Amino acid sequence: MWGLVHMLAGVIVLSADTASGFSAIADAVSAEHLLADYHPATGAILNQHGWNLFWFGAVTLIGGIFIWRGSMSAVLVTALIGGLADLGYFVFLDMGGFVNFIPGTVMTIFSATAIVLSLSVFLQTRKHQSKM
Repeated sequence: MWGLVHMLAGVIVLSADTASGFSAIADAVSAEHLLADYHPATGAILNQHGWNLFWFGAVTLIGGIFIWRGSMSAVLVTALIGGLADLGYFVFLDMGGFVNFIPGTVMTIFSATAIVLSLSVFLQTRKHQSKM
């Protein structure tokens, strides 16, 4: 689910003009406060962010498939990619007060819970395999 949401967010940011892209991300900020005559470099940086959202989501979605098939390595890689992506979101947007609780903060809580549970299973599986 996290992967699909982030792939969609990437497409939305990449297909929007700069002000709309910022509004889509910082949804707790009034859209009229984000209207400006942005330099093209600002739009390019936002598009890079949209691209990153898309590939974070795609890798996490693919990782989820490998996790479902029992790959413990995929647990670690997927948790790192999704976790580090969401850490930046949490620190700069959630803690900055620029996003609404729903859906942004809820998704951060959801993904953090999934990462903690996945890493717990990963560590338990490693301990169990080392005893065999």
